[in-house]
Amino acid sequence: MKKFSIKIFAVSLSMLLVFAACHDLDELNINPNNPDPKVTDLNLLMPTIIINLGQKIVDLGIGDIAGVMQHTQKTGWSSGHNDYDWNNPGQSWGGYYDILRNADEFYKKAVEDDLEFHQGVGLILKAYTFGLITDLWGDAPFSEALKAEEGPDFYKPVFDSQQDIYHGILEYLEEANTLLSKNSDEYTNINPTQDVLYGGDVTKWRKFANSLALRYYMRLQAKESNFAQEGISKITGNPAMYPIITIAADEANVAYAGTSPGTSWPINMVYNIDPLGEYMRRKPCATLVETLQTLHDPRLGVWAEKVEIPLVLVNGTGVDRIVDGKREISKDVEEEFLAKWVGEDNLYVDYDQEYVGIPVQTFSAQAYNLTPYYTQQAAYNPHVSQLSEMYKETSGPLLQMRLLSAAEVNFILAEASLYSWVSGNPATYYANGIKESFNAWGLGSQFDNYIGNAPYNGLESIIQQKWIASWSAAAEAWFDYRRTGLPDLQTGVSARREKLPLRFYYDINEDLSTNRENAEAAVAKLQPTQYKETDPTNNSAWSKMWLLQGTNKPY
Repeated sequence: MKKFSIKIFAVSLSMLLVFAACHDLDELNINPNNPDPKVTDLNLLMPTIIINLGQKIVDLGIGDIAGVMQHTQKTGWSSGHNDYDWNNPGQSWGGYYDILRNADEFYKKAVEDDLEFHQGVGLILKAYTFGLITDLWGDAPFSEALKAEEGPDFYKPVFDSQQDIYHGILEYLEEANTLLSKNSDEYTNINPTQDVLYGGDVTKWRKFANSLALRYYMRLQAKESNFAQEGISKITGNPAMYPIITIAADEANVAYAGTSPGTSWPINMVYNIDPLGEYMRRKPCATLVETLQTLHDPRLGVWAEKVEIPLVLVNGTGVDRIVDGKREISKDVEEEFLAKWVGEDNLYVDYDQEYVGIPVQTFSAQAYNLTPYYTQQAAYNPHVSQLSEMYKETSGPLLQMRLLSAAEVNFILAEASLYSWVSGNPATYYANGIKESFNAWGLGSQFDNYIGNAPYNGLESIIQQKWIASWSAAAEAWFDYRRTGLPDLQTGVSARREKLPLRFYYDINEDLSTNRENAEAAVAKLQPTQYKETDPTNNSAWSKMWLLQGTNKPY
């Protein structure tokens, strides 16, 4: 993957009336150091769009969704990450529509200049971003979005149904596949240096389009089963017309340049040297750690560090000492610690000598496992695992914006095969998914020794391994959980609700205040669950969007 160096948009869009999608670029205060999409060469605009999209994926994947899916827990300033404290004023989609505005201008310029490669790329980027928006919020502006320049009739766009958005993006991807179906030498104006995703490789972009379509057909598995089956069967039944990503070498990953804060892994400790910063706040979650330990999974050693000072339970009373690099404590010391956390009957001290994760949604996260630094949020805890040291760096071969993986595609095929939607053995696709995840994390040589630890056992095993493989891209695991109820994740005592959330809140300031009629119509279509509780309207993270209504999933 070629490295890049590009400045990221620094314009604050917080003053937009609805969201960035609904306003003409000419009306914005554009940063003169960044390219204007309307006048900039397409190849200079491409990396900006790709990078901004990739950063959104990482922000979700190591941010609050990593907390929801129990990949990580925070030990400082943790309420949104650990406990789903999201509802005031909600989550803004302005940044996503900013990406879409640029992608739409990119596509329009490609059409004007009759550049089919760029048209295909533009459609893929639009499909991906619209897909994220509807995945996260539900109904959203789609057909009337990105049309502010056509006049005030589009300043307050309607919220299209989630069903229509999914169908619309699948049409985008079908068109992109056709546009990208020619031989590479038939396209013009491709600049490999500016294509930070695939270096101008038309075939890989085409595989990306069709693999993304597989994702969204499978998203509809529980809601529109026949439609999903037809789409997946169409793609997998004609590999010459619909090539897909099946090996890690074709994954949609973007590397970090690491040359500035805006082009670096977001929780690095090079540009942010605060010892209580973003890196130190995140710890591996016990749910993931203990699953990987049970499976003897070597990916744990790539993603997390071993405990610096393990705890050892010894006989006696009042024992609390360091011996040979280990902290020995007696049972009464353990009990004194556990007694501090009233109502946490399941809390425990973890004496594992290698890896220790933070239990999910525990009030003791900051002080877990008897850390001596419990008075300080996000302080170093010598008795639990930290994230891998590589996550302190600005860049590296494994620090990627992971838009779509070969592992994900193979797990989709495994699930489709389980439903008899595609030919082949689901166990084979399942094994291939694990293998490609190992390849992606530099562990390919260890796959043969591992696969016996994780035998195929139907849908539960497919989704479990897909959940594991989504490390640093946890949003996709969340979307799978919602439609399948797998993995069967349970909340902890500090969580705002008894169940995992299902969606983002529409933002009060952006949507419910400035595009009220359309936003309220969308809210009215949401189906509240019993876990909505104190949320005053159906605009709740515990309300079901169209995709989940009538499916009895995930609860």
